[in-house]
Amino acid sequence: MRFIFSILVLLLFNAASWGQNQPKVDSIFTEGKSVKTISNPELEEMSGMAISRKHSNVWYTHTDSGGEPIVYFLDLEGNELGEITLKGVKNRDWEDMAIGPGPDGMPYIYVAEIGDNLAVHSEVKVYRFPEPENLKEKLEVNPEIATLVYPGGARDAESLLVDPVDGKLYLVSKRDKRNTLYSFSQEAFGNEGITEMEEHHKFSFSSSTAADISSDGSQILIKNYFAIYHWNREKGQSLIEALIAAPKQLPYVPEPQGEAIAFEPEGKFFYTISEKRFSISPVLYRYQAKD
Repeated sequence: MRFIFSILVLLLFNAASWGQNQPKVDSIFTEGKSVKTISNPELEEMSGMAISRKHSNVWYTHTDSGGEPIVYFLDLEGNELGEITLKGVKNRDWEDMAIGPGPDGMPYIYVAEIGDNLAVHSEVKVYRFPEPENLKEKLEVNPEIATLVYPGGARDAESLLVDPVDGKLYLVSKRDKRNTLYSFSQEAFGNEGITEMEEHHKFSFSSSTAADISSDGSQILIKNYFAIYHWNREKGQSLIEALIAAPKQLPYVPEPQGEAIAFEPEGKFFYTISEKRFSISPVLYRYQAKD
């Protein structure tokens, strides 16, 4: 989570090969355009975002370690609309969120308590609840919980993906030299015990801080502090098969501590936002696909 520590780790691992390993920046999306600076001090550490599947012009966010167990929602111009309190849970270190199908196929909001800077927590959690049909200024929900462990021991992570095709969930680690893709199924939420995730693939980059999938499953994004990576997914292709391919690198407006990214449902735009760092307030950026 801490930006300076992450920079030092990344440089330590990649100083010799960083330049050679980065793909050429592709222009399939435009440069990011500033939408609004967020000045509310309660939202200074936004580390996840997801755009509504039920309500036009609405996106959700949360703050990270030590924040309230609240999902905030705003419009796509950056104006605050309300908040959803998750009852019975705490925000130890919420690091990402996503919207995807739940057990009934309807859109659910998923919140990932997966931050672990020092890799000391034996388990992590992901919460889910149905996206509300009606939004009002104050809401409360009782989330379902998946309690998870990594094969091989604790990891720090900040990236959550929910596959809209089959509902499977994925985490991407952060602090290893080559970040690792893990998965678990929806059944983990009905399991009163602990679910061990499955390891799949190691990427060529480190310090992943956010991820998302377009609502039709055809585009995938993963970002770190320096770059945004993009994959196309063919019809019938699994998410893992798509992510094994080399990504394209998209334009990225540098952020002081960018830890959130989200597609709008049709995949024609995506948005990023940073935590406040070095006295720079978070700015909501919008990137548009080129025709």
